[in-house]
Amino acid sequence: NNIFEITDKSGRKIRLSKTQWKHIRKKHPEVENPLQIEENIKNPDKIIEYDSEERMTHYYKYLKNSKSYLLVVVKYLNGEGFILTAYSMRNIKWKN
Repeated sequence: NNIFEITDKSGRKIRLSKTQWKHIRKKHPEVENPLQIEENIKNPDKIIEYDSEERMTHYYKYLKNSKSYLLVVVKYLNGEGFILTAYSMRNIKWKN
């Protein structure tokens, strides 16, 4: 039960499940619409990939109206991505 499934700039499929959308809305009400998340993945300002066992990628998009970034966290398994969460933050968190 997915809300959407799209392909990112690197050709990988990413999906947002209804379960994860409910989690995002409950924990991060500033994310009002799944289209924000979809736009973030299609046209991010910054992508940071973490080379860990968890295979996480952070997609950032600057939101002028709130003067913050929307961060979408994607986890990849077997070449497919699924969105874990999305929330706003003031600055991009650079990997160490």
